[in-house]
Amino acid sequence: MLFEKLVRPALFRIGGGDAEAAHEWTLRKLAALSRHPAALAALRRRYAVTAPVTVCGIEFPNRVGLAAGMDKDGLAVPAWPALGFGFVEVGTVTRDPQPGNERPRLFRLPEREALVNRMGFNNAGAAALADRLRRAGRSPVPLGISLGKSRTTPLAEAVADYLASYRMLREHGDYFAVNVSSPNTPGLRSLQDRDHLSALLAALVGDGPRSRPILVKIAPDLTESAIAELLEVCLDRGAAGVIATNTTVDHAQAQRGGLSGRPLAERARAVVAFVHRQTAGALPVIGVGGIMTPDDAARMRDAGASLVQLYTGFVYHGPALVRAAARRLRG
Repeated sequence: MLFEKLVRPALFRIGGGDAEAAHEWTLRKLAALSRHPAALAALRRRYAVTAPVTVCGIEFPNRVGLAAGMDKDGLAVPAWPALGFGFVEVGTVTRDPQPGNERPRLFRLPEREALVNRMGFNNAGAAALADRLRRAGRSPVPLGISLGKSRTTPLAEAVADYLASYRMLREHGDYFAVNVSSPNTPGLRSLQDRDHLSALLAALVGDGPRSRPILVKIAPDLTESAIAELLEVCLDRGAAGVIATNTTVDHAQAQRGGLSGRPLAERARAVVAFVHRQTAGALPVIGVGGIMTPDDAARMRDAGASLVQLYTGFVYHGPALVRAAARRLRG
């Protein structure tokens, strides 16, 4: 309640109410906090929950992770576990540095506990992230890295683009998420089609003896037949799992972009359940979308998710939600 009554209102006033200004301010503070081991230890004592689980051959200290998009450039990797997260996914990162779409591009919908974003993969590039992670050392919890296509790369060259990022970052990630489902990079979602995805997974999964688990992040707006086809490719090409789901463009908000938060909850759970049924549990699922309460996290697990991720729920409810959800998902 302290977060909702005091911290959140103060954060929401930063930059005159600009959501991205508050996001950047928070990252700066968490990056500074990451340099103070005593402060991190104090936070861990308050928020960390230990309930180990093994998924995709990786041991996670608990089932609740930070979704991609919150810390694209890995600025505050040591801070997130101290706030209770059992794993952290940085990115989405692209081979080439890029500024993303024009601001403003992140919008709050408090009455719906939702966000709309059209960020466009703004990030400093794969080489910069690799350098930062190298200097920071190993993450205290499993680290996922979300890979996207550089905006200026034609679809015909997408495989080489993703592969270049993967090779630069492979030694630093415990798993990699292939983001082919963001609505904010033109043409990107077409990479979910059979031929494009098959070529992409063939390159990433089969790239040498030091390969990492590759998971595919899918859109909530796909039909069941399209998801079924995508899952066939994932199984045929050796993907380690699926992340369901990205943001949705199926909304009537005034702002363009992908909608996340409470309005996405039901659809995200339905996609998780479909993936679990369709693959008979052969593909582990990380469930993300609309997890705003511990009960939402439990419903996502009951739908078939092995792990869950928070983004919008963290924005609205802070680290107490991380701790409560991790406790709810014990066992």
